[in-house]
Amino acid sequence: MKVKCLVILCLMMFICGCQKVQDKDISAITDKLASEIKKSNTYRSGYKYYLPTNMSIKEYSLYNDVINSEEGLFYLYVDIISFKDKSKNTYVVNEDAYYSALLEMDNKVGYIEINLQENDQYLIEIMFNYAKIEVMVDYDNINLALSHAVSILRSVEYNDSVIASLLGDSILNFQEEVYNIFNTTSSDSNYLKYVEEDELKEKEQEEEIKDTDLIN
Repeated sequence: MKVKCLVILCLMMFICGCQKVQDKDISAITDKLASEIKKSNTYRSGYKYYLPTNMSIKEYSLYNDVINSEEGLFYLYVDIISFKDKSKNTYVVNEDAYYSALLEMDNKVGYIEINLQENDQYLIEIMFNYAKIEVMVDYDNINLALSHAVSILRSVEYNDSVIASLLGDSILNFQEEVYNIFNTTSSDSNYLKYVEEDELKEKEQEEEIKDTDLIN
């Protein structure tokens, strides 16, 4: 009987602990991670960052990384032009959003905005230090996704000399599209474009399969 009571007590403590983590205020998550800078383990042209061990790179280009995780697909965009120009944060808090706030840590600024989408998932858009992450997650995964996003963005480090060299090269004009990192969900959303392209590919594949079935 004592053993059963002990097991039940342990389960209750575990459940309560999970509940506290999940219900933790979003601002508390960003505040806590403000001082937790991880050592970089992912290197790109002109910048580097820390990728949590439980995440992996699905694909990447010059300044865009698509990152796999259990919570969802993270889309990272690094804006070296805004970094070089030291562009000011033009984001305005959105009172209609599920969550919206400005971020400021160590003289670096950004914002976070979370909105409920038509698929009952939440689109998290978080920008900090001229890098931005967009990810679509279920409600229960908001806090964990935020923790990972802040860990990545907080760790981004730039190489001024490499960036100066890249910006003096015409490679940017041909390989990178213009993207306003200070905009939230809009027609230029990299994440939404990726999702749309992915859905289009799936539809094309389905049509090809149907056509093959008709031929057979």
